[in-house]
Formats: sequence, C-alpha cells, structure tokens
Amino acid sequence: MNTTINRQWRLASRPVGDIEESNFEYREEAIPSIQDGEILVRNIYLSLDPTHRIWMTDKPQYMPPVELGEVMRGSVLGVVEESKNSNFQPGDMVSGLLGWQDYALISTQNIRSLTKLPNPLPASLTTFLNPLSFIGCTAYFGLLDIGKPQAGETVVVSAASGAVGSLVGQIAKIKGCRVVGITSSDKKCQWLQEELGFDAAINYKTADLIPALAESCPDGIDIYFENVGGKILDAVLTQVNLNARIPVCGLISTYNAQEPVPGPYNFSQILLKRVLMQGFIVIDYMPQRDVAFRDIGQWLKEGKIKYTQEIVEGLENAPKAILKLFDSTKMGKLIIKISEEP
Repeated sequence: MNTTINRQWRLASRPVGDIEESNFEYREEAIPSIQDGEILVRNIYLSLDPTHRIWMTDKPQYMPPVELGEVMRGSVLGVVEESKNSNFQPGDMVSGLLGWQDYALISTQNIRSLTKLPNPLPASLTTFLNPLSFIGCTAYFGLLDIGKPQAGETVVVSAASGAVGSLVGQIAKIKGCRVVGITSSDKKCQWLQEELGFDAAINYKTADLIPALAESCPDGIDIYFENVGGKILDAVLTQVNLNARIPVCGLISTYNAQEPVPGPYNFSQILLKRVLMQGFIVIDYMPQRDVAFRDIGQWLKEGKIKYTQEIVEGLENAPKAILKLFDSTKMGKLIIKISEEP
C-alpha cells in the first residue's frame, strides 16, 4: 500500500425521485489495521446496478436498507492486501459486498460473505462482475427456472442491452428460441441484432409498442423477461400466449417514481391467458450458482455468449456514473475502476 487514506462514499440522504450526486457524502479515513482472523481487501472494480436505488430507500426490501451515514453498499472485486486469516493469503482475488471505498476490512464474522476467485483466473477479471457473477446467475435462473424456454418459442426481453437482458437473450437463442429485445436507441437495437444474434429489436422511445411487438412476434409471446415494468409490461400483455411465463427481475421504470404507480391496465390478460408471473431475487439461487457458472463459462469459451461493459475510471466518479443506469446512456455492464489490477 502506498497510501494511508481510505476514500469512501457514504449515503448522505435518501433519494426523492431520481438519484442525485448530493445523496452521497465523500469521506476520507485511515486504512484500518487488521486483527487476528481478519483480512484487508483493496477494492479494484465496483459494480453499479439498478438495485442500488432500492438499497438507498428505507422501504421494506430483500436486504436491510443502507443506513444514512453508512458506506454505500456495492459488489466489488478486490485483492487481499493483508491477512491474519488462514483461509486467505495476500494476492488472493475475492468478490463481495465491499462497498464504495478503496479498502474493506473483513471481520472474522463476515469472512463467509467473501468469494475467492479461481487461481489462475479463467477469464478477465471484470468477467466476474458480468456473466460469471450474480448478473449471469440472474439471467440464467430467471430464464431457465421460471421461464422454462422451449425451442421454437418467442422470448421478449426488456432492457435488452443491459448486462442481464443481453445475457437472457443470448441464452434464449442457445435454447432455440426466437428472441426480441426492447431497448432505448437504434444503436442498441443494431448491437442486439448484429452482434448478439437477436431476431428483432424495438426502440421503445420511437416505436408504437403494441404494433411493433405484434410485427416482431407474429406467433405471440411465450416468455417475457421483465426488467422495467410500466408501459412496456402493459404492451407485452396484449401479445402474450396461453400459459406464457413472465419472470420479474426488475421494475426500473418505477424506481424513481414519487407517486403511486398504477398497475398494468391489461392485467386481465394474466387471468385470461393463464400467465405465470413470478418475481425472483438472485440471492435465492446462490446455492446453485456453480451450475450457472459452469454452463455460462462453457458458452463463453464456445463464443456463444458475448458481453460488453462500460468502465468509468475513478472512485470519485461513482456518484455521477450511477446516474447512467437511469438515463439510457450506458450499454452492457456499468463498472467503476477503483484501483489497478495486480
């Protein structure tokens, strides 16, 4: 270590509507000293994800909310700098919820929350914040366990150019499905079709959604992988087939809403078409993650899965960069580079 300072971003206030940079407070503290059983991790890459917006609220959720004044929660890849724990050695690469900071002290009680990465790494380090992470597990189990795709079926994916959506579409293609992506620009539509092999893509900002879906899905929709909610869900419900499945991964269009969000106007289709609509959180599947990583790793080797990412340099830029999750400007996985790889 060539510094004694641990830079941190802490939650200063809860967002009202859109996240603002002022919701975070910058702080500098001394790098903590470790005691017996503890390790010190230098954070390298920080994952920025829509679920940050949920963590920042004090509403009931699937994890305890981040408290005001706490270091902002975030998934991180890092390297063990110091260790007084026999299970970890300096130089080990690890992942965990280590927060928006340069260094994380891992206590004896929290050691189990860390995942040690393979040595040597079978892929680039950032792959472990993308397909070989909770991102890949989300796409894999949401589609395969809840969606249960069959060859020849039509799968529609919202937020299709995002980290999860782009993987869902590619896995659906591997399973022999027709895949239609919904995204926010013509450039992203082109990427989905030309690079990832989607059969069709719709720019929801310029298209009339219902006729566009009808044209792209002439045989109706068998599976809709839900990432956004709102008007896109409503449009999809007009085209669903009998016994369609809707894995609900996220509702990003509603996260910044300041007023109650109306339910789908076409909700009756869930009854009339006997649709299965099931929410899930990826932590439900963590005991099975090795199954997902095995298959996704093989597909990566075979070139059947591609991914993209946007890496923003510098922890200091995290509060500004997270806004890109909600303004439709990013494509693929959004990552903050905190420090250099070993």
